[in-house]
Amino acid sequence: MNKTEKEIYVPLKAYNNKKFLNSKEARTIRILAEYLEPESRFEKLDIEDTIVFFGSARVLSKGEAEEKVKTAEKTYKIDNTEENKLIYEKAERDLIMSRYYEDARELAKRITLWSKEIRNKKHRFIICSGGGPGIMEAANKGAAEANGVSIGLNISLPHEQYPNPYITKSLSFEFHYFFMRKFWFFYLAKAMVVFPGGFGTMDEFFELITLIQTGKSDKQLPIVLYGSRYWSEVLNFDAFIKWGTISPEDKDIFKITDNIDEAFNYIKDELTNHYLR
Repeated sequence: MNKTEKEIYVPLKAYNNKKFLNSKEARTIRILAEYLEPESRFEKLDIEDTIVFFGSARVLSKGEAEEKVKTAEKTYKIDNTEENKLIYEKAERDLIMSRYYEDARELAKRITLWSKEIRNKKHRFIICSGGGPGIMEAANKGAAEANGVSIGLNISLPHEQYPNPYITKSLSFEFHYFFMRKFWFFYLAKAMVVFPGGFGTMDEFFELITLIQTGKSDKQLPIVLYGSRYWSEVLNFDAFIKWGTISPEDKDIFKITDNIDEAFNYIKDELTNHYLR
């Protein structure tokens, strides 16, 4: 039988075989891709240093929170059931928390405006977030309002978390592996700002601060915990010291504040001293 009588079978090259690339056997290739592809983009776009913002995806903007309070209050007045009372109380709590959205937005905007004035273009201090809603969105939005670029390191979740619309498109990333995403959070970071958040925020904060405390990283990395009331209720650092599980000087690794000016000046001064002089 000649070639004209039987169709020739041409097998897929391994790197074009999507079934294989998504298999268990190709996991190492996928992990490597989440290292090499971002690295390639960062190099092409001359991104060498970032200011990373962490915080809850559930925090709303002030405008959105105010609308929810109005709606919930109106509903509760008409039908004052226990369920509607809880909805109204949650809306009021969301309004209180919305200050962190607005503060993250303003702080990211100020840092971006300052970084754009730096003559040494090697250090641009680009805002970087986890790419999702809430505090992450606020950080990217603040950078966009300053006409600056910003990074979004989004993660694929069972309940989809879509990239927020304020990320610079060429710097929008989608990760499958949490540990590769954390690598890129830390590798380029020159400062971190941690706003109130849940398990994800705590996981990121503790893993990255452990690298500093244990000396696995010797770079100067100013860290701001924003929201003293929240952090004092959620994490009792003095109890760590009391029970001898951390040293008193470990609290010096980070700065706790509620003030945008204080946070901005601290980050600016630290970055200037360690990276611009």
